[in-house]
Amino acid sequence: MSPHDRPAPARSPRGKWPALVLAICVNLLFVGVLVFSVSWRNRTPEAVTAELYAPPPPVVQTPHPVPKPQPVPQPPPPQPKPAPKPPEAAVPKPDTQADIAMKAKQEAERQRQEQAALEARRQEELRRQDEARKQDEARKEAARQAEEKRQAELRQQRQLEQMRTQAAKEAQMRTQAERESQMRAQAERESRMRAEAESEARARAQQQAASDARNRAQLDWIDKIRSRIRSNINLPPDIPGNPEAVFDIVQLPTGEIIDVKLRKSSGVRAYDDAVQRAILKSSPLPKPVPADLFQRSLELRFRPLDQ
Repeated sequence: MSPHDRPAPARSPRGKWPALVLAICVNLLFVGVLVFSVSWRNRTPEAVTAELYAPPPPVVQTPHPVPKPQPVPQPPPPQPKPAPKPPEAAVPKPDTQADIAMKAKQEAERQRQEQAALEARRQEELRRQDEARKQDEARKEAARQAEEKRQAELRQQRQLEQMRTQAAKEAQMRTQAERESQMRAQAERESRMRAEAESEARARAQQQAASDARNRAQLDWIDKIRSRIRSNINLPPDIPGNPEAVFDIVQLPTGEIIDVKLRKSSGVRAYDDAVQRAILKSSPLPKPVPADLFQRSLELRFRPLDQ
């Protein structure tokens, strides 16, 4: 193997030594801050000394006291001073460790919150971009749907125009056919009405003729009855004027009279009685021709000058 084919030695990554120096500086700074905070919080308390003395006994005065030698009070032995405590700067207290842990936790929480805020901003940006994309797609879709709707409306409008044109033609043809049908129906109706009018006129004429013939036959029958009764009336003398007497006659189909009543008197009692006797004498009365002209009740009027 040639020297040129040997692999080149691995190079150390760039920036290794500056990072190491920076880490050592940060650790030294952290230790200095820790020592300063511990020495500031834990000051050595100053020693306080106190001397205790017993109170002197009370003096009792007696007459002519005999002085006795009093013992000289001995001062109490001095209290030993408390030995000063060794400095505790090198040993951190539990509350200091809790503060450090709390600070570390707060720093981690702050970094987590910053990371969460960055992530939230990134997600918000992504959401805004997605919403913008969706809005753009929605606008394009709305424009496409609007164009399709416009094209559909144009097609529908053209179809409606064609349908209206066809409907107008069909309506015109139906109107023409209906007009012709109405004209034919009107002609047929007028012809039928003329035929019906002529038929009704003939029927009325026939009815009128039959009615006239019936009336004439009935009048002839009444005249025959009145003539027979007149032939049997014996007029009383001296009848003033030409008074009229009205009688109601009830007869049988055979012509026999079953009842005669004076409805209206002539004012001459003798003439009324003579007419009533003549009516009863004329029974049976003449029969009508045809027989269906028979009337059970008849009203007959008589005047003396109508003889």
